Amino acid sequence: MRKGFLALAIIPLLALSGCVDLAQYTQFNMDYQSRVVIPSSSGLNLPFNVFTPDVESNAEATFQVNDTRKDLIEEIQLTELGLTLTTPSNSDFSFLKSIEIFLEAEGLSEIRVAWNTEVPENVGSTLDLETTTVDLKEYIKKDSFSLRVNTVTDEALLSDHEIDIDALFYVDAEILGQ
Repeated sequence: MRKGFLALAIIPLLALSGCVDLAQYTQFNMDYQSRVVIPSSSGLNLPFNVFTPDVESNAEATFQVNDTRKDLIEEIQLTELGLTLTTPSNSDFSFLKSIEIFLEAEGLSEIRVAWNTEVPENVGSTLDLETTTVDLKEYIKKDSFSLRVNTVTDEALLSDHEIDIDALFYVDAEILGQ
């Protein structure tokens, strides 16, 4: 009797853990990189917009590699957005007062996806931004999207500042045939 009860208690646990493992196969990350240049002599304490070229999403290929397709995507979240100052090499992000990054794609409204409203003076050459919790699947499923970077500087820039933008998106999808 005890063995039968123990077996009945273990079976739901095994079934539940199987569902958790299966869910891992429907979740993956997508990386995107872009570069933006903040030109020298940008105005102090004034908002300044910089646009990136269109970023090819390559979503179809990434979905296919992960055994899914656009119509099976349940959710896409921006989980990380980091900035790295590449030039000038002796500079850091202390010239920024604030920064916001907006995402736009054809036929969709622009949306704020990452920000830092008070960049610290001792920030260094890398900066991680806060990210939105909004589902971005409609933007990333497009063939391309673009970013608009809105900055406010609190120092005069004597040279152009090149910044690499690294974004990590978490994708939750259904597996083909499931």
